[in-house]
Amino acid sequence: MQTDKQNCKPWRVTAQPMAFSALTLALMLVAASAQAQMYRWVDGNGRVHYSDTAPMTYRQSGGAELSKQGNVIKRTQSEAERRAEAARAAEQKQLQLEQQKQAQLDRALTQTYTTEAEIDLARDRALEHHKLAINGAVIRSKAVEANLADLRTRIASIEKAKGKVGAGLTAQVDQASRESLELKRVILNNEEAMQQVRDKYAADKLRFRELTAKP
Repeated sequence: MQTDKQNCKPWRVTAQPMAFSALTLALMLVAASAQAQMYRWVDGNGRVHYSDTAPMTYRQSGGAELSKQGNVIKRTQSEAERRAEAARAAEQKQLQLEQQKQAQLDRALTQTYTTEAEIDLARDRALEHHKLAINGAVIRSKAVEANLADLRTRIASIEKAKGKVGAGLTAQVDQASRESLELKRVILNNEEAMQQVRDKYAADKLRFRELTAKP
C-alpha cells in the first residue's frame, strides 16, 4: 500500500497541471471563437459581400469589420472617402487661416483709426504720391512729344529736299519715341494704382463702420 501511495502521488501531482492546461486551452478556443470577426464590403458592381477574411481591395474599397453578432466594431474608409475627408480637412484649415488673418486685419484697423475721417485722410496721403508721379510724367511727356514732333518735321524737310536723313537724327527719334511710350506706361500704372488705393480704403472704411457700429 505504501508503494501504491508513492506511485500514485506523482500521478496526482502531474495530472492537475495537465487538467488545468486543457481547461485553459478550451477557454481560449471558446474566447477566440466568440471574438472571431467578419468583414463586409461592397465591390465595384455595388454588391455587398461578407467574409471572415478581408479582401485584397479592402483598403481601397473600404468596408466594415463585424463581430459574430453582426455588430460593427471597426470601419475602414474607402480611398475615395479618405480623399474626401482630407479635402474637407484642408478646406477647414484654410478657412481657419483666413479667419485668423481677417481677425488680425480687423484689430489693426481699429487700432490704427478712430474715425472714418482718419481713413479718408490716409487715403488722400496714399494717393498724393501717385498724383505727383502722374503730373511729372505728363509734363515730361509734353516736352518729349514736342521734341518728337520737331524731329519728325526736320526729317520730313530733309526727305522733301531729297536729302539723306542722318543716323544721329534717326537715333534721336527712336529714343524720343521710346521715352514717350515709357511715360505713357508710367501714367497708366499710376492711374491703376490710384484706383487700387481708392478700392482698398473704401473697403477699410466699410469694414471699420461694421466693426464700430453700435448694436
